[in-house]
Amino acid sequence: MRLPLVLVALIAGLASTAGCGLGSEDAGGSNDDSDKRAVAMTCFQDKGIDARLRGENGIVIGNGAGAPHIRFYLTAGESEAAAFEGNGEGAEQIGSALLYVGSGSDDLLEDVENCLADL
Repeated sequence: MRLPLVLVALIAGLASTAGCGLGSEDAGGSNDDSDKRAVAMTCFQDKGIDARLRGENGIVIGNGAGAPHIRFYLTAGESEAAAFEGNGEGAEQIGSALLYVGSGSDDLLEDVENCLADL
């Protein structure tokens, strides 16, 4: 009878400590590569591209009505599905992002595409 009690206690102890290995590094802080908008913004700044955050999942490149903009999704599959469903008209899917090219120049868009491809 004592052995099953020990096993139950051991299993309960393991189950309660399963999540204890998560430190702040694994908790998704703002300085990690999983924040694709932050990584993209850093790349844009390095290339001298005028960009600003928009909403919770977007970036606008430059100014004006035809300014290119980017919509980020959690995964490449989700961005592909959005494009397939018709939400990506005028956009290019690059990984987990849809790049709406607008009236951006070829040179600008090439730099933006390179930053997004590196995510």
